[in-house]
Amino acid sequence: MEMTIDPMLRRIGYRGHVTVDMETLLALHRAWRHAVPYENLDIQLGRPISLDPNALFDKLVRRRRGGYCYEQNAGLATLLRLAGFQVTLVEAAVMRADRGETMWGNHNALLVDLDSQRWLADAGIGDGFVLPLPMQEGPHTQGDLTYRLERLDPDTWRFHHHPSGSIASYDFRLQPRQIADFAARSREMSTSPESPYVTTLMAARPVAKHTLLLLSRTLRRLGTDGRTRRTIGDAEEFARTLSTHFLVPLDDLGPDGVAHLWHKTTAQDDLWRARRQHP
Repeated sequence: MEMTIDPMLRRIGYRGHVTVDMETLLALHRAWRHAVPYENLDIQLGRPISLDPNALFDKLVRRRRGGYCYEQNAGLATLLRLAGFQVTLVEAAVMRADRGETMWGNHNALLVDLDSQRWLADAGIGDGFVLPLPMQEGPHTQGDLTYRLERLDPDTWRFHHHPSGSIASYDFRLQPRQIADFAARSREMSTSPESPYVTTLMAARPVAKHTLLLLSRTLRRLGTDGRTRRTIGDAEEFARTLSTHFLVPLDDLGPDGVAHLWHKTTAQDDLWRARRQHP
């Protein structure tokens, strides 16, 4: 499949005009967030993660899969650039405020320059903002949720999630990076036995005024009205959850993919429960 904008627009179900303006930027970001799930199923299946642009286009567009932060933002950057936007990929650090400098590179984000305004775009936080945020210090409200941007120094900013978010914050630098710069960190995060992406199956997708978050066998609903959770009961429900709630094409997981993932999540859920009982 040729790397052009039309298949990407079909992938996210976008049928509007494509113009380099604020309305299109907001609409494309929103459509991507709703259509392309945040998920680490390939990592759970032991498949290597490639940040090669052609491999990402094949996975995210042709095969209609999702991905985790590096994949998500590389794909969104491609879409926005094909639409004519000026996009800069930058390095970020989830939880640097609490865990320090070693967090740099564990995330990436996008800066979009449009007319005289710069925007923060990001599809790599599962329950993150649905619309890009204007790069202005202070609170930014979307629906019932309020985020905040803080400038730490001339070259470093901090994104503060809403109070019910899955993370507290991440920092990002303004210097341009290439997706290849994150290849080594991505290999580490997708293969290390200590990585949460290896130890826990994850999937997330915004739906209406809340976000659905799947961690192993536990399906959570996150929103301003609180959090709910329930445990998925069997493999059939698990497959239906992946397909219906997270739009995962099950055939792409392989003939035994769902069964393998269900087996892994059972072990992960048992370990999580044991740790809660005996911390």
